[in-house]
Amino acid sequence: MVDQKLEELLGDGTGIAEELDPFRRALVAVERPDHAMVWLAKPKVRALLTALGKDPRPVTHALLDGLPAGKTLDYLRDLLMATGSLPARDQRLVNLERWTKEKLAGRHDLEERRVLHGYAIWHHMRRLRQRVRGQQLTVDQDQNVRTHINAAVQFLDDLAGRGMLLSACTQSEVDDFMAHRATYPTRTAHFVRWAVAHRHAHDLTAPATRWVGPSGPHDEDRRWEVARRLLHDDAAPTADRVAGLLLLLYAQHVNAIRHLTVDHIHRDSDNPKILLGDRPIVLPTPLDALVEELISSRRGHALVDAPGIWLFPGKVPGKPLSSDQLVLRLRALGINPRQDRATALFTLAAQVPAAILAHMLGIHRQVAVQWQQASGGDWAAYAADVAARPVRSRPAP
Repeated sequence: MVDQKLEELLGDGTGIAEELDPFRRALVAVERPDHAMVWLAKPKVRALLTALGKDPRPVTHALLDGLPAGKTLDYLRDLLMATGSLPARDQRLVNLERWTKEKLAGRHDLEERRVLHGYAIWHHMRRLRQRVRGQQLTVDQDQNVRTHINAAVQFLDDLAGRGMLLSACTQSEVDDFMAHRATYPTRTAHFVRWAVAHRHAHDLTAPATRWVGPSGPHDEDRRWEVARRLLHDDAAPTADRVAGLLLLLYAQHVNAIRHLTVDHIHRDSDNPKILLGDRPIVLPTPLDALVEELISSRRGHALVDAPGIWLFPGKVPGKPLSSDQLVLRLRALGINPRQDRATALFTLAAQVPAAILAHMLGIHRQVAVQWQQASGGDWAAYAADVAARPVRSRPAP
């Protein structure tokens, strides 16, 4: 039934294009063909598949880019990539690049366009590509770049509306804008500092907001209470329990958790290990058993039901669980992701030297140092104590 429907939509009278065959076979093999038929019956899906079937050109990302944009096309593209009919592509990064180019094209003043090009392309987008290094762009990374660029555009628009150039902007103009009209003051300040550093503006200051330590209470007792419940109470789904424990015990950020793959679990010994930083950590009992259960029982929630490499597969084919969904599932367990992660970091920083903490948990060393200082951990004294310990002589061979 599914095969017949696909032939009807994708066929050109001589069959289905060869590159679409993996997609066809995956849909024919789904456990719930009724779900596939419901999806294929949607008007927008029918229109897109018919357009692909009638187009004589090979099915490529470029071909899909010419079809009507929207969530239906995004989902179809993800299905084609997950089933092997299209090569992998970070669509979020592609969309961000397209959005950035549109922002630049909207600047009619050539000098403004040159300044914004340097800030958006050479500063933010170049740094972003270096940071992701082939990994999928996260929602937070995407929004961070968009917000910075929007802040710069808003400031340039405000200056242009008053007939002023960035190069002639005064400190009083910056202060007035930051105090009364800036939607993103901290991002605007970043743009001002960048503009001064690159000589697009002169004699301006916009101090950065420095992190001064954690705010709010740190409820260590409640953290351990929830952790014990997740370790021993099997009422919650295994995936949710593992995600919650990685946050509570190892201070992992939601985005770091959702991007974990089976390759992060080392199972070549009696004690399974997890790689969160650059040093594997032995998983204690019973967390090791929960992780093993997760690997064997994880299932995709997309139409083709393929978990792929992800420990926490999501509803979008070939992609992990979204950060929004993971946060909702953690909150249902009684976890406040931001506060409980801060509590875990606060506690670990008081017990472990910053350098070791950074290597083990995969966080930046300076972040580890800041948390160590906030928690009152004095690892200078620790280092001095280690240096003063007597050296044990090795027995002669």
